[in-house]
Amino acid sequence: MVLASNTLGSRLLRRKPVSTLIAESEGHGLPAGAPEGGGRSGIHLRRSIGLWQLSSIGIGATIGTGIFFVLGTAVPDAGPAVILSFVLAAVTAGLTALCYAEMASAIPVSGSSYSYAYATLGEGVAFGVGICLLMEYGVSASAIAVSWAEYLNKFFDLAFGFRIPEQLSGAPGGGHWFNLPALLLVAMICFLLVRGVSESVKVNAAMVGIKIVILLLFVGVAVTGFRSGNLTPFMPLGIGGVGTAASSIFFSFIGLDAVSTAGEEVKNPRRTMPLAIIISLVVVTLLYILVALAAVGAQPWDQFKGQEAGLAQIMQDITGQGWPAMIFAVGAIISIFSVTLVVIYGQTRILYSMGRDGMLPERFAQVSPRTGTPVWNTIVVGLGVGALAAFVPLDVLADITSLGTLIAFSVVSVGVIVLRRTQPDLPRGFKVPLYPVVPLLSIGFCAYLIKGLHADTFRAGAVALVVAVVVYFGYSIKHSRLERPAAQAEAVEVDAR
Repeated sequence: MVLASNTLGSRLLRRKPVSTLIAESEGHGLPAGAPEGGGRSGIHLRRSIGLWQLSSIGIGATIGTGIFFVLGTAVPDAGPAVILSFVLAAVTAGLTALCYAEMASAIPVSGSSYSYAYATLGEGVAFGVGICLLMEYGVSASAIAVSWAEYLNKFFDLAFGFRIPEQLSGAPGGGHWFNLPALLLVAMICFLLVRGVSESVKVNAAMVGIKIVILLLFVGVAVTGFRSGNLTPFMPLGIGGVGTAASSIFFSFIGLDAVSTAGEEVKNPRRTMPLAIIISLVVVTLLYILVALAAVGAQPWDQFKGQEAGLAQIMQDITGQGWPAMIFAVGAIISIFSVTLVVIYGQTRILYSMGRDGMLPERFAQVSPRTGTPVWNTIVVGLGVGALAAFVPLDVLADITSLGTLIAFSVVSVGVIVLRRTQPDLPRGFKVPLYPVVPLLSIGFCAYLIKGLHADTFRAGAVALVVAVVVYFGYSIKHSRLERPAAQAEAVEVDAR
């Protein structure tokens, strides 16, 4: 129960009514004293995204998030059994996708699992999830941007016979100074996002089509070099290696969460969002498993470690020619641009929701009246993502992202159970089948994958937790919109019903 009390426990557990979340998404019905639209501009986000464009956001933020570069870190952990790692990650993502579909149809707003947690588990949990999402999206975008330099170098090498200087194409260490291509990628994407969401999703939809064709081209070429002997021994590092690899690659399913960050910009969200989540999952899972099987069948598993632009290199080795690898490298460059675009977009919408709720400074919820986008918010995200991409190694970024993703997915599954109990009559465009078995399985699978992450990941997570505690108790708890008496009264009234 949400209490109109100033005790620490009641403040941590206070929930934001679903009716308020939905009213705010339409730019009305805000708590007393709040500016319309959640930001000082009085402008709210525009509904301009249809089913195909939203599905493209999910596919675009997933395909390419990991498959173009994650095999170089996952195969050394699992060997050819990395195929099972992808299956394990896909099953976990599938169970969670059903939970996301129900929550997105019931609470069609921006903010993803942060907003869902605010409505079901309380402000304290919601803020923690928000920090996990910032870690998930920001670090993921940085990891993807890092890999962009690898494929850009591969293309330049094959097409023109030169490479970007080593000092400017990697994180500090090993002769590198910083990753200049990653910085340029983030800058271009932020420019596009500032221009407008409609333009951004159209660009993304076109790029999604290109990346699917490119991955199917890779599968077609790799199959010609398939050797069954490359699959033995199938599980050289045991079942533990399969779990470790699955944990590391799980961040590549971030697109399922990205779909739900667009809740306030989608046409007919109660129908469109569940369909887009399920379409994204099916397309992505099929492509991931096909690419992983083709790759480990075409190249011995012990050659993946440290391989730069690995899929393009496999194509070059099989054909003995540079042009197929060059085409693939171009496709990867476009694909990674698309993924980074969607992931940075997702992070700006998380910050937008947190700013509107008072969890972060209100300026994060400012929307430009000309473009309908949170311009200042996007610039801040670009600076943060660019700094991580330029100065932090890829393997560290990937694991940190997986931790944030798994925590967020677990919270959504718990939220489904809570919302079914607290608001059983809330309109839902989709309901999880086999309830409560599916949400409980989703929670169990996520916990198993979290257990398989490397120790360094948990240390980074502990640092993020400390930051969250400091920011929440130093700023957010005092500036929360639910701190206002009128909002408290509304929350109590809704909860009592």
